[in-house]
Amino acid sequence: MRKVIDRKAAARAVEDFLRALGHEIEGDLVGTGERVADAFADDLLQGDALDPAALLRDGAIAAGAHERGLVILRDLHITTMCPHHLLPGHGTGIVAYLPGDRVAGIGAIARVVDALSRRLTLQERIGGQLVDLLVDELGARGALCKLSLTHTCLIARGERKAGTIVETLAAAGLLARPSPERELAIAALLR
Repeated sequence: MRKVIDRKAAARAVEDFLRALGHEIEGDLVGTGERVADAFADDLLQGDALDPAALLRDGAIAAGAHERGLVILRDLHITTMCPHHLLPGHGTGIVAYLPGDRVAGIGAIARVVDALSRRLTLQERIGGQLVDLLVDELGARGALCKLSLTHTCLIARGERKAGTIVETLAAAGLLARPSPERELAIAALLR
């Protein structure tokens, strides 16, 4: 279900926030409220309006006899928003899965990654939700997701640790348990 977005209220809230920090809405700040509201509604949080499970189901086809091997999508660009600081995190992801009866289109997986990441969410949640969707909705025999993100909240404030990359690995199905398939998938992810 799509969340109701009140852009005018969001723009006013941004301007009120700036005023609360001692800034008058003049000069370069004129129109900032609207620009920030539009950026969040149209881009940074666009995943809220999408159903990742439906995207995956709609982008899947029956797997043939020769389409059961490990599938790896590497270097998927990811941008997400930290729910604790409202600052972006960005980087790349690697998705690996063992098809079951269906395979997903490459574009479908990319759209699912965007739908899960373009939200107020934690990096750990994105990977966990993705592998669960691949197993539960696509019928994959197993799935892995490695995310490598730089978080603005760690770089621009607090600890100020420029260059830090946070990596997470999520697994589901056959690839969540010790097996030759898991070893192969992890070796492929870590290359």
